[in-house]
Amino acid sequence: MIRKLEKHEFPYQLLQIPQPPEHLYIEGMLPKADAKLLCVVGARQNTHYGKEVTEKLIASLAGKNISIVSGLAMGIDTIAHKAALKAGLHTLAVPGSGLNRKVLYPSINKNFADEIIKSGGGLLSEFEPDFVSTMWAFPKRNRIMAGLCHAVLIIEAEKKSGTLITARLATDYNKDVFVVPGQIFAQNSEGPHLLLRLGATPITCEKDLHEALGFDTLFENLTPEQKYFDCSEQEKKIISILKDSMSRDDLIRAVGIPIHELNMLLSLLEIKGHIQEHLGLIHLA
Repeated sequence: MIRKLEKHEFPYQLLQIPQPPEHLYIEGMLPKADAKLLCVVGARQNTHYGKEVTEKLIASLAGKNISIVSGLAMGIDTIAHKAALKAGLHTLAVPGSGLNRKVLYPSINKNFADEIIKSGGGLLSEFEPDFVSTMWAFPKRNRIMAGLCHAVLIIEAEKKSGTLITARLATDYNKDVFVVPGQIFAQNSEGPHLLLRLGATPITCEKDLHEALGFDTLFENLTPEQKYFDCSEQEKKIISILKDSMSRDDLIRAVGIPIHELNMLLSLLEIKGHIQEHLGLIHLA
């Protein structure tokens, strides 16, 4: 059932933005008042890489007090909503239309909208329930998503896209902007890489996302076998030696691997987030 929220029911964050909504309509459930809200948005024509990254990052949040907010659009938005439901998380869809099913945008997601409601999630819109989506409605809707959330996660976007409008609004509202880097030859990477140059936080693994959101890291309670499951035997050998910090020269002598090969392995371990080098010393991350 669609109902109009009373002013005192408006999410607190939305009342803090420069242009708060006059009206809000809800179907289903709003996130818990103490939940962290992460807006996940990206390209409508996503790649397999974008889908895989979205699903993996959101799956890692299972069990956390967090709601995944997105726009119900095709592509990364829908993938994010579905990944949230699969992980048992609350998800909130903010379409650029009214919530009545005869006008809901995109129409292909009408049944999925019902699934969100049945799963305990919600649909939210500032537009009248029978409002038909128009071009100007999407930037207006984007400010609701940016204003509502504590942080925005961008996964694939072209330079000129609604996704970047959401990121700019989030910056204007002093919200965190997280970005998943992409392949340098892909058009969908232009937007994320532009945001990274402007100072957005890079998200390269689940651990990055958890730390950026202020959650305990994923790896605190894992066994070494679980923590380093993605490492080769040589990489594990380096890790076992690095229980104490040491210089690169000391490591070369201790590990017994040719220098050119060791440098490549250290680069891979750093990319995977397992080691760090600081002030000439290499240590476990």
